[in-house]
Amino acid sequence: MSTAAAAKATAAVPSIPRDDDGPVFRAPWEAQAFAMVLTLHERGVFTWTEWAAALAEEIKRAQGAGDPDTGETYYLHWLAALETLVATKGVTSTETLHRYRDAWDHAADRTPHGQPIVLRAEDFAR
Repeated sequence: MSTAAAAKATAAVPSIPRDDDGPVFRAPWEAQAFAMVLTLHERGVFTWTEWAAALAEEIKRAQGAGDPDTGETYYLHWLAALETLVATKGVTSTETLHRYRDAWDHAADRTPHGQPIVLRAEDFAR
C-alpha cells in the first residue's frame, strides 16, 4: 500500500483508527481490508464519496442494532461496507461473498491454533 494512498484514505475517512504514523491495525485482516478498499478505489471501482457513504451507513446500521461504538468493531464495519459496496457495484455477488465466508469458516475450524488458514476445494463443498 502506498503511503500517499494511505494518507488519502485517512484524510477522506476521518474515523480510521490511527496514530502519528498513520492507520493502526489490531489484526492482519484489518490491514488487508484497508488495502482492498484502497486498491479498488485506485482502480476506479468506487469514489471516496461512495466509500465514505457506504462506511457511514454501515456504522449507522450497526449502532442502531446496538453496537457500542468503542472502536473495537470499526474494521468489522469497514469489511461489511466493502462487501456491500462490491456487491452493489457488481464486482461480485452477495452469494459469492457468503460462499467464501462459509469456506473460510470451515477452513478455520479445521486449522490448528497458530497455523495459517489455507482454503482448499473441500472447504467450498459444504
